[in-house]
Amino acid sequence: MVAAVRRWRRRAVLGTLGGGWTGYGAFGVLGDPRYGTSRGLDSITRHVPMSVLGWVWVVCGAVAVVAALAPRAHSIQSAGFTALATPAALWGTCFTVATVSGAYPKGGGSACGWLAFALAIVWVSGMDDPPPTGREKARLWWTSGR
Repeated sequence: MVAAVRRWRRRAVLGTLGGGWTGYGAFGVLGDPRYGTSRGLDSITRHVPMSVLGWVWVVCGAVAVVAALAPRAHSIQSAGFTALATPAALWGTCFTVATVSGAYPKGGGSACGWLAFALAIVWVSGMDDPPPTGREKARLWWTSGR
């Protein structure tokens, strides 16, 4: 049982955060963005509407969820982790700019949180799933001597 759980770590992160990103984009950004969020993102919302940014979150979350459903497909999982890290890094960077420029001094906490999310996603993306055990290898059709 422990080996089965260990095999799901990367995919669990993709699915969990992907679902969260989709919900955040749909309900938190598209639905009714908070005043602080809108104010802290002024550096980007001058060029890109908040509705587009909300859809970016939704699409990136959906890409991560799809990547979570693909077992041992590292290229697809890489796309999923990239999709997770991108909007978090964008949010963190915008809040950092708003804090440093003085446009939104209270954005420092959000900047720290979003940048920490982005970095944690990058670190998890580099972790390897443990290799399958002998019994698990026998069940994998692509390792059966082809």
